[in-house]
Amino acid sequence: MRGIRKRHAAVVALAVCGAFAIGGSASAGGPAPTKVTINGPGDVFGYVKSAKRKCMNDRKVTVLKQKGARGGGNDVPVASDRASRNGDRYQWSVGNPGIQGKFYARAGKISGCKAGASKTISSN
Repeated sequence: MRGIRKRHAAVVALAVCGAFAIGGSASAGGPAPTKVTINGPGDVFGYVKSAKRKCMNDRKVTVLKQKGARGGGNDVPVASDRASRNGDRYQWSVGNPGIQGKFYARAGKISGCKAGASKTISSN
């Protein structure tokens, strides 16, 4: 009977250690994904979405005019804003930047948060 108790205690101890190891790695799961939306043309605005509040609140969002292939390194920043709470979401807005062509919004990588970019929209 005594040997069974020792084995049972050892199994329980291993299970508890394993639970802590799994829980610790899940909470330290790396940077949180960030999603950015965009609406326009005219007044250009959108939202920053993430599971972490720090990835949304006061997050800098830049609107870029797309030149050629998206993300080709030659896209031109035309306006920026910082996301702030609007109800239960975090909104950014640059008003009417008066641009023609294709453009999109991007929030760069910050500590604990991945970069995110919106779809491309057109003002034509």
